[in-house]
Amino acid sequence: MYAVIKTGGKQHKVAIGEKLKVELISAEIGSKVTLSEVLMVANGEKVVIGTPVVAGATVEATVVAQGRHKKVRIFKMRRRKHYQRRQGHRQYFTELQIDAINN
Repeated sequence: MYAVIKTGGKQHKVAIGEKLKVELISAEIGSKVTLSEVLMVANGEKVVIGTPVVAGATVEATVVAQGRHKKVRIFKMRRRKHYQRRQGHRQYFTELQIDAINN
C-alpha cells in the first residue's frame, strides 16, 4: 500500500514504515503529524485518484528529526569582466516516519 502526498509544494510517494525528508514543518521531535493533502492511494490493484485530493484520506507520520541539508554552492561568473560571486544555501528539512495511510 502506498500514497502520493503533497507537502511543501512538492509531491512524494510514501509507504508505511518509510522515512522521508520534506520541507520544514513546525512540530516537535517525536510528535505525530497528520498530512491531509493525499493525491492518490493505491492498495494492490485498487487505485483511488483524487480530484485534486482524495476525500477523507490522510497519512499519519511521526517527526524523527529537524535539520538542514548539505550546503548548495552557487557560483556566478562573467568571463573577461572580472565578476565572480560565491554564495551558499542550506535548506531546512523535517524527517518523517510514515506510520499509517488512512483511506
